[in-house]
Amino acid sequence: MPNKITQLFNIQYPIIQAGMVWASGWRLASAVSNAGGLGVLGAGSMYPEVLREHIQKCKKATDKPFGVNVPMLYPDIDQLMDIIIDNGIKIVFTSAGNPKTWTAQLREKGITVVHVVSSVKFALKAQEAGVDAIVAEGFEAGGHNGRDETTTLALIPAVKEKIDIPLIAAGGIATGRAMLATMILGADGVQVGTRFVASEEASSHASFKQKVVEAGEGATHLTLKELAPVRLIKNKFYEEVQAAYAKGASVEELKNLLGRGRAKLGMFEGNMDDGELEIGQVSALIHDIKPAATIVTDLMSEFNLAKQEASTL
Repeated sequence: MPNKITQLFNIQYPIIQAGMVWASGWRLASAVSNAGGLGVLGAGSMYPEVLREHIQKCKKATDKPFGVNVPMLYPDIDQLMDIIIDNGIKIVFTSAGNPKTWTAQLREKGITVVHVVSSVKFALKAQEAGVDAIVAEGFEAGGHNGRDETTTLALIPAVKEKIDIPLIAAGGIATGRAMLATMILGADGVQVGTRFVASEEASSHASFKQKVVEAGEGATHLTLKELAPVRLIKNKFYEEVQAAYAKGASVEELKNLLGRGRAKLGMFEGNMDDGELEIGQVSALIHDIKPAATIVTDLMSEFNLAKQEASTL
């Protein structure tokens, strides 16, 4: 399926696996790349040496392109970037920060740079910074989101109208029909996160994967906006946050309640009560845990069927 995204990354299908913390290790990234999409390592939950290990293992597991996602606010970002460059990574997704900080340096090394945004304003800033493509993520998405709370349905055409570089849609995409819808709205490809969390190869805890499968409509909520807006599954920790809000908690009190390592505790270590369980609204449409390759195949099969059905309307 040749288009701007498949040509940019030299992949078969315009499907990018999101670089999610505590889920996107080398097993998942290599499986998606081998299936024809673009696998992405989530460096946000990796120490520098752990990232090096995952890059090396991913290279052994696939001869196809794969990328690394790096949150710009990561404390040891210099070390991460050195490892990325030293190991010959050719695709980097940056998020949660200013794209001007690293884009020029990475592109000088021949690295394709993609930046994740949540608004037209930041899409334009990323384009001005010289990135090769943009991921526009609606607030349906799991994990940390933009403060404007713009949905994917509204965000994609708004960003498409203003930028000239390739556009990848993210947020609420777990089916081929959603993939087709976002591409009709102007996207050149899709980034899929939540669906790949519920995969056999995701490094997240089995209890978290099962929690995603069991999640129904309304099971997630965007909260902690005073710190960094995050969409998570409602659990004991979420109820504690809501109780703190009801008592008029200050930002400092919310920080203390969140503490450190909440996401790892839940998504990686499997504490479904006290952990932060970051996942998207589209979890309500996911009912099983599948191999990543099957997810890619299903997405493309559904996409092609939906495209055929749409042509008869």
